[in-house]
Amino acid sequence: MNPFEKIFNYRVISRMEDTGVFLSTSHERSWLKLMLGHPSAAEAFSGVTLDKLRSLVEQEEAMEIAEDLIHKAPATEVQVYHPLVRVLRRSIQHHQGIQVSFVLTNGQPGPEQSGLPYRLEYSMVKKEWYLLWYSWTRRDFMSIRLQKIAAVCEIPASPELVRTTQAEIQRILESRRQSVVIEVLPGYNKELSRILYAFSCFEKEVRYDEEKDTYFISLTYLGNEGEYVLSKMRFLGKRVRIVEGNWLKKRMRESALKALALYQASPDQTRPGQE
Repeated sequence: MNPFEKIFNYRVISRMEDTGVFLSTSHERSWLKLMLGHPSAAEAFSGVTLDKLRSLVEQEEAMEIAEDLIHKAPATEVQVYHPLVRVLRRSIQHHQGIQVSFVLTNGQPGPEQSGLPYRLEYSMVKKEWYLLWYSWTRRDFMSIRLQKIAAVCEIPASPELVRTTQAEIQRILESRRQSVVIEVLPGYNKELSRILYAFSCFEKEVRYDEEKDTYFISLTYLGNEGEYVLSKMRFLGKRVRIVEGNWLKKRMRESALKALALYQASPDQTRPGQE
């Protein structure tokens, strides 16, 4: 097998995932060993998990980056890991309710609210953690930055309350969901992993058409995330094409026409070098 097959062969990866097998390269294991030596690793993982990860990479050599990277004129460092992540992750896994106190604009803690945590998300753009949760106090599904949480603690919740809340969360999410089908142009099949990484934060399914040698990505996203999906489509450029999803097609045409107008061009204008 091509040693770089892991990078772009989605079919091989998906079949191994179905059997519970995870592929890793020596480069990835060396990087993991280096990261486990960072002081924040002790906060990010429980003691048992941290010991197990370290034992798995014990025979690997830690990646040497001292001579390869130069750190110059850094901006204010942002801590990628937030101390509340472990607390909230445990509550989500155990289906426990939480009681939350938020930080007000004057810096003082506000009134407490109770609810059920649903999911943790990290914004690569804003470099912040967000909690998606259902507030029993407000009876609404909400998103809150972890930086705005002054304190959080677990509270008991009956199984019936948890089930009804989870059902309500799913109902709300279904009402907000949008879908689109994206075609990967065959000439860029080897970049499938890169393309999937661009949509890594969304629910997706990949279908391969053997006759056309073409991958189709069925993407599901919330309505307020449409512009973000659009930005990813622009980033990927000619590698992908929207085949289903009228709203996204319309927005892509609008943005393309605005760009052409900005540069005083027209859609049918002759390209440089063509007659």
